[in-house]
Amino acid sequence: MSAAALVSIALLGALVGLGVPPVSRRFATAYARSWAFPGSQRVRWSWVDPMVAASVFVGLAVAVGHNPALPVFLAVTAVGLVLARVDLACLRLPDPLVLVAGLLALGGLTAAALLSGTPGRLLGTLGGAAVAGAAHVLLALLPGSRLGFGDVKLAAVLGLPLGWLGRDALLAGLLLPHVLHGGLVLGLLAARKVHRNTLLPLGPALLTGAWLAVLLT
Repeated sequence: MSAAALVSIALLGALVGLGVPPVSRRFATAYARSWAFPGSQRVRWSWVDPMVAASVFVGLAVAVGHNPALPVFLAVTAVGLVLARVDLACLRLPDPLVLVAGLLALGGLTAAALLSGTPGRLLGTLGGAAVAGAAHVLLALLPGSRLGFGDVKLAAVLGLPLGWLGRDALLAGLLLPHVLHGGLVLGLLAARKVHRNTLLPLGPALLTGAWLAVLLT
């Protein structure tokens, strides 16, 4: 991909990042709880959001390249950035946002498969959603599990683009979020920022892990 195209995608990501705080604030207010991720209130989100969004968009553009599904990946990511921020603020993954991400992924990938003459890729796409959803349902049903069904639904949605990319991306997208989340929990416990019974959001780890899976595979 050309440098000019990457700059354009970075600018698009920055614009999306500017819109993330007000949108997420509306959802966080609607689902508000008396909880916030440790240290989140000290971050200057007005600067962080555009920078993060631009970096995420450029990473996807480099990894996915001229794949016809790139616009779908970017659209799902835009919704994912809002979901991550809401989950950090109030431990919720609002169903309307997850549904929008799912519709964008399914509809967009279906169109990409048909336009590129590769309808067979839809089998992998749907299979990815089924595998990711089923795996997280099992995790949610384990005794003592703190996995919420909002996390299960988001994992199934993320399984769509990961399934599009293939088995390696799907497996990495299933494993990396829990490695990241586990490492974060251990670090916060060691720093005495949280207690053993503190509930922490998994949504950001699911989204970050899926992004890293795309980059690494």
